[in-house]
Amino acid sequence: MMELTVIGQNAEGGCSSSGCGSSGDQLSHLPDHIRDKVKDHPCYSEDAHHHFARMHVAVAPACNIQCHYCNRKYDCSNESRPGVVSELLTPDQAVKKAMAVAANIPQMTVLGIAGPGDPLANPERTFETFRQLTEKAPDIKLCVSTNGLSLPEQVDELCKHNIDHVTITINCVDPDVGAKIYPWIFWNNRRIHGRKGAKILIEQQQKGLQMLTERGILVKVNSVMIPGVNDEHLEAVSKIVKEKGAFLHNVMPLIAEEEHGTFYGVMGQRGPTHDELQALQDKCAGDMNMMRHCRQCRADAVGMLGEDRGDEFTMDKVEEMQIDYEAAMEKRAAYQEAALATLEAQRSNTGEAFVSLSSIKTLKRETRPVLIAVATSGGGVINQHFGHAREFLIYEASMTDVRFIGHRKVDLYCSGGDSCGDAETTLQKIIRTLDGCEAVLCSKIGYEPWGQLEDAGIQPNGEHAMEPIEDAVAAVYAEMVEKGLPDVAKTGIRASA
Repeated sequence: MMELTVIGQNAEGGCSSSGCGSSGDQLSHLPDHIRDKVKDHPCYSEDAHHHFARMHVAVAPACNIQCHYCNRKYDCSNESRPGVVSELLTPDQAVKKAMAVAANIPQMTVLGIAGPGDPLANPERTFETFRQLTEKAPDIKLCVSTNGLSLPEQVDELCKHNIDHVTITINCVDPDVGAKIYPWIFWNNRRIHGRKGAKILIEQQQKGLQMLTERGILVKVNSVMIPGVNDEHLEAVSKIVKEKGAFLHNVMPLIAEEEHGTFYGVMGQRGPTHDELQALQDKCAGDMNMMRHCRQCRADAVGMLGEDRGDEFTMDKVEEMQIDYEAAMEKRAAYQEAALATLEAQRSNTGEAFVSLSSIKTLKRETRPVLIAVATSGGGVINQHFGHAREFLIYEASMTDVRFIGHRKVDLYCSGGDSCGDAETTLQKIIRTLDGCEAVLCSKIGYEPWGQLEDAGIQPNGEHAMEPIEDAVAAVYAEMVEKGLPDVAKTGIRASA
């Protein structure tokens, strides 16, 4: 029997020599005052998203640019993508809803305005919402997400509020590439088309980014990966935005189904495969901390990343709620203190976090990495039934570490209980979505999916319920190595080193 050495963090509390897999570890080089800003921010810290929630309020209907991948929709409850909302709110309604959510979801730490248009193209509505929230709910972090066209003119106003995080969507730094993404911008009271418009947008984005970082505001850059348009260009984007001071880069896949009615969708522009997205993220990671846990949320999303509780907080329901926010703040503070303690304990865990095979004398060849899917409803532990998962988190285990590389959304296999064997078509779709993974970890799984997963070369595992995710992934990988991994995954999909 081969002996496996399972190691944790080094004595100084840092990472293994090959680096770490979570955003929290990747941020260890940052000053304490910056780490303090993101420790409970679910969008800026991969670790934090297991424990803390966010909400978006849809107060900004207008947009000052047109993107080929965007179609802002209202009253659309079945789509989960940026620009989609069910209710457009006034600032007063947004504040009332935010306080209702914060009173009922103690995990909620962050409120963002991300649409359905551009917040800074709607400055009166956006800043009135921020002004009221700064006064009435000072414990809530405020964020804004923008295309950047109006950003330089609004930096001073942003700094007046409780805003220390801004996201800018930057898809290119070359106007020729931009002309393929943006048909027009609205600038100085007129539409400017093509390359000229793209050039102005890029200049404004870069200027605004630098202005924000000089003021000490943390900037995350979002980029949409569009195969054949900007995929080979995004490495250059990552390098430039890092030079300008951005500290996190989020490369997202294009969403372009025909039914969404976007230009790219109608024209048949495909999105990237899971492998293509991961490969590009890995290339960009050499120059920038990468965000890999983005869910491309709706502009009215509520709850933990990966879930949406917006239906619980429609304005008709909010109007009927009696909110004692001062009492709620005490409850929120208690929860968040406990959650931070749990998170810090997980981060400083010196237990079985990473797998090292370097000391195995009997191993004649280097053992390849393996992709492992995980079902979780939050908390950083394996706590979800296979049939109840709407997404799976994907981890890569290797000889040197365990790292989070993304998530894959799926349709719900069953509605509850143990008798969930009718959804054969749905199960087949889930298996296709998990292509490339060699194991799936969950708290429980039925006989029918177990058998079909095994037939597809994916090993189900329900033995690590309620265990920390990274520890469980490391343990399962160790078992797989002991049994002897084949040179190539059964599915034929390469797990990147």
